[in-house]
Amino acid sequence: MRGTMRSGDAAAILRLTMASVPRFFTPPTGHFFLFGPRGTGKTWWARQAYPSALHVDLLDPETVRRLGARPERLREMIAAAPQAEAVVIDEVQKLPALLEVVHAVIEEHQRRGGGPRFVLTGSSARKLRRGGVNLLGGRAAQCWLHPYMAAELGKQFEFAATLESGLLPVILGADEPQANLAAYNALYIREEVQAEGLVRSVGSFARFLEAISFSHASVLNLANVARECEVSRKTAEGYLEILEDLLLGYRLPVFSRRAKRQLAAHPKFYFFDAGVFRANRPTGPLDEPGEIDGAALEGLVAQHLRAWCHYSQGRHQLHYWLTRSQVEVDFVIYGESGIHAIEVKNTGRIRPEHLRGLKAFGEDYPTARLALLTRSRERLVIDGVSCLPIDEFLAGLTPGTPPLSTEGRTA
Repeated sequence: MRGTMRSGDAAAILRLTMASVPRFFTPPTGHFFLFGPRGTGKTWWARQAYPSALHVDLLDPETVRRLGARPERLREMIAAAPQAEAVVIDEVQKLPALLEVVHAVIEEHQRRGGGPRFVLTGSSARKLRRGGVNLLGGRAAQCWLHPYMAAELGKQFEFAATLESGLLPVILGADEPQANLAAYNALYIREEVQAEGLVRSVGSFARFLEAISFSHASVLNLANVARECEVSRKTAEGYLEILEDLLLGYRLPVFSRRAKRQLAAHPKFYFFDAGVFRANRPTGPLDEPGEIDGAALEGLVAQHLRAWCHYSQGRHQLHYWLTRSQVEVDFVIYGESGIHAIEVKNTGRIRPEHLRGLKAFGEDYPTARLALLTRSRERLVIDGVSCLPIDEFLAGLTPGTPPLSTEGRTA
């Protein structure tokens, strides 16, 4: 895709042609919701996966007007397309009332047999969840589409560029990615926050986005964030919930299964994409060299591991580990593939202190696989810890394959 998005042109940010990159996401066999932030390629994926589907685009104002006035019109559209392999409704949160019609159609077809598959995409879970909207009575799975993984891009993956601009399909390859990221940010604030009346003061919410960017890849202290953006803690908590509902950020909980030590209680916070983090994080002369790069690097690993958990078969959960004595491991994957503990360091030289948290975790969980990811080009195994080049780890991370192996050479 090419071109620069102007903040005043909302359609441009959503309509840029995305590169033809196969995705790791595998759809379930039945009906499903496909959630993901705007620009992750949900519409493009659905059109590639279901070329003969009936597509209902709720980003089109005319479609929203007609279906909003009479949701039952959807039933008539489906009846007029009997050969459609699926019914794809884009941005279903724009008209939650359509879910009642979808639910009724699914039940009718179940009684008669047959019927199309429903694929319901959304970039915000807020209206669907907060409004108590019918989520098809459990008849549809909930799935997620993330920014690209490095392994999806293959030879197109450029580590240095990714740290600066992230891996959003709608941004990747743009002539001016930083300008497009700024427009992407403005689009969310204007269309999802201001237009929907989610906050009383858009200015306060914009300050909150800037303030919480300093907490990216860090343990979240919401009281400090509230103080920085000059709002109450309750308001800051509400803003954070909006950010999560819009799928722009998430909290990472502490891993506490069969804990043998006293652990921290607060979660860490991450923006969903390294580029979106940089678009919100202000820079200045007081920033330490590598400070922002380090947070972006950890966030880049986080978004890959989160995508791996969602795309892989079986149940996997992503956590971090932090004791009261400040012994930390950045990421812990817990699930059917085992326990994997991963530490990320923005350095080209491996030091003994970098292994401290992983060794402590390994003492508590002897079956865990341990890895230290750095900018070093060497692949080593030191005291049972695999030390791997971070770009090679990301490029090789593939859903369905354990994230860590015992490769390397003993130091």
